[in-house]
Amino acid sequence: MQVLQVQLEVGPDPAEVGRARRWARSRLAGCGIGLDEPVAETLILLISELVTNAVVHTGCPAVLRMLLGPAEGGTVRVEVADTSCRPPAPRHAQGDDTNGRGLELVDGLADRWGWRSEGVGKSIWCEVDRGAPGLLSMPEHVGHSGLREHAGRTDGACENVAYVPPRAVTNRA
Repeated sequence: MQVLQVQLEVGPDPAEVGRARRWARSRLAGCGIGLDEPVAETLILLISELVTNAVVHTGCPAVLRMLLGPAEGGTVRVEVADTSCRPPAPRHAQGDDTNGRGLELVDGLADRWGWRSEGVGKSIWCEVDRGAPGLLSMPEHVGHSGLREHAGRTDGACENVAYVPPRAVTNRA
């Protein structure tokens, strides 16, 4: 199985989020994923959320990576690595809050997600299966050291968003 990996360096500026989306759209189109396909729209939203989190919450430069598997039934993996050792901290937005929903969106749209220590920082990743029947359904996540399972949610609530203590590794590949 052949996997294509592409990456983009992202500066610590909120304007970089739009540049990352444009870059990702061009790479998806170049790999045969039509921009009007639901999987492309899902991936662009996930990229936007992960890059935004890196830029806004760390203030550090980051690297966006996309790993694209085979066109038929393959998986697309998105990773955003930064130099902050601080683990992701899922929050729960209330009512009219204008932020705090990023990791809830990632949890709801990705088939799998997690984070791991990487060099002097961390990498937050998510995966979307290209052959998935319903890209907007809530996925079932496998519990790993420090993670609680949260399968079958239908109410959109995120009380069981996985929190992984620093230095824990969550490979669900």
